[in-house]
Amino acid sequence: MRLGMVVNNIHTELSDYTTTGLAMNATNMGHEVWYIDVGQFDYAPDERVHARARRVPDRKYRSHSVYLESLRSDSAYRERISVEDMDILLLRNDPAEDVLDRPWARLAGINFGRLAMQHGVIVLNDPNGLSHAINKMYLQYFPEEVRPRTLISRDKGEIKAFIDEQGGRGVLKPITGSGGRNVFLVQPEDKPNINQMIEAVCREGYVIAQEYLPDASHGDIRLFLMNGEPLCSKGKYAAFRRQRKKGDLDMRSNMTAGAIAIPVQINDTILALADAVRAKLKQDGMFLVGLDIVSDKLMEINVFSPGGLKSVGQMEERNFCREVILSLERKVDYLHNYPDSFDNVELAML
Repeated sequence: MRLGMVVNNIHTELSDYTTTGLAMNATNMGHEVWYIDVGQFDYAPDERVHARARRVPDRKYRSHSVYLESLRSDSAYRERISVEDMDILLLRNDPAEDVLDRPWARLAGINFGRLAMQHGVIVLNDPNGLSHAINKMYLQYFPEEVRPRTLISRDKGEIKAFIDEQGGRGVLKPITGSGGRNVFLVQPEDKPNINQMIEAVCREGYVIAQEYLPDASHGDIRLFLMNGEPLCSKGKYAAFRRQRKKGDLDMRSNMTAGAIAIPVQINDTILALADAVRAKLKQDGMFLVGLDIVSDKLMEINVFSPGGLKSVGQMEERNFCREVILSLERKVDYLHNYPDSFDNVELAML
């Protein structure tokens, strides 16, 4: 299997990224894995999509750090490849990372992925589905009962009135962004500062104001879904609780904001929530996603390079990354055995 990994920047990838875990497992399983910087695509006059890409030397790797070092070293293979020669193109770039410094790069993976898809490449997650999920408004397309009460606006008066309706408590965050940047917990005593909070978020566009769920003080749960189902290996779910460090007053549960991952038991309430969102995810071709859950509510659906899969694998002593690669192998087999029988969305969820 020839696998293309589209990332924001090869030189900013880290050893604990899910993308690194997926790539190293695929390489060790005998597959050819090409890394593609989202800014290295070409659409040539011959109507083919090309990319300047690189891959590690062929051998077994035991260290994710060594894998990345090899990818960046002089020994790495570097070629201008034809993307349509890939079996699968994984869109692992996060558009939110390019909002400020490289706005032109935000849609590059989606747009070139669409072209590759027209040439028979399996592109995951489905680029047309991703275009609908380019910002946090995507959550509003899912059933009302699984979402917290939400206002999306740039009007200060509307936002402050919403917070007042929630008893002076709420969460403010930008409609685009990741890693918990410009996310504020508003408490009643913060009323004198709420204008500054709103202004800070408004600089990035529309503001999402959400009701505050008290259980959020215990962190949130990240549950991975693959092919629309909770990702499971030998009885263990790919899920963990993101919890703030003891004494940390920062309300964000993002790992990049200093939260830690701890084991979690997946109960019937969480499984019912996953079941409630399955139909829409399947319709949109969302092969691998991360659900962020507080109590019985869905706070976010991460469809662009959801992270933490390698970490939860170490915690649960399961190789969830390998399970993902095995699923990709089956999709390639389906395509070869039943040519022209499935479209990209169907293959994404088989």
